Amino acid sequence: MPTDTERITGYQVTTSNHLECLDLIDSWLDDKRDEGQRGRYFVCANPHSLEVARKDGEFSKAIAAADLVVPDGFGIVLASRLSKGNIRERVTGTMLFLGVCRALNVGGGSFYFLGSKEATLDRIVKRLAAEYPNIRVVGTCSPPFAEEFSAETDNSMVENINRANPDVLWVGMTAPKQEKWIFRNRNRINARLLGPIGAAFDFYAGTVKYPSPWFREHGLEWLPRLLRQPRRLWRRNLVSGPMFLARVLLDRRSAGSKPHNNAARPGAGVAR
Repeated sequence: MPTDTERITGYQVTTSNHLECLDLIDSWLDDKRDEGQRGRYFVCANPHSLEVARKDGEFSKAIAAADLVVPDGFGIVLASRLSKGNIRERVTGTMLFLGVCRALNVGGGSFYFLGSKEATLDRIVKRLAAEYPNIRVVGTCSPPFAEEFSAETDNSMVENINRANPDVLWVGMTAPKQEKWIFRNRNRINARLLGPIGAAFDFYAGTVKYPSPWFREHGLEWLPRLLRQPRRLWRRNLVSGPMFLARVLLDRRSAGSKPHNNAARPGAGVAR
């Protein structure tokens, strides 16, 4: 049955908690009614990504076309509260990755990892084998470092993924590159789930330390990363965040105090 979504600066973000989101994703992976179904994907929305999408048309389309948009980032939860909405918790890429790992490890399944460095991918594969032995890694690819891939490179990556025939393709290229790549290629990829999870690659590999529970519980997960990588992340946290919240307040003022809740469009947030 469909769950509600909530309009956050023009995008429909699910109000479901992380367990309900995982239940939805599990249903995609279990769905045998349409063997030709391919390319379902989720997007992890945070204040920075929604601000970037305002000036990046393809990224905006990728978010709007996603089968599920989750509130990754405390700023999204705060925006909902300011608008008297119903989003109560963050749903991060790491949560979804680990949840899918637990689910597929029960009955078996296969992953393909696209993105990051070879050393990071090697660490992911080794840890996955130790913790989730019933999941097969059928392929990995560390793509060339480039703002945009050539058509030849795109075709080669898609062919390799389809040859491996994974249940899940995990993509870790950072936003908005990963979402745009999935949006462009989703109908060519033989996988039931396409998951752009960015930093989750480094967190799981251990190349970047995952913030402690205290920071996560208080909406400060971004702070340790900012302190470690200020030159790369300062704009995301100190510019995009305040701009996003200002836009939320303006939206609320123009629309009154009514919450922006809407029923999800078909396929855009189903929880069993």
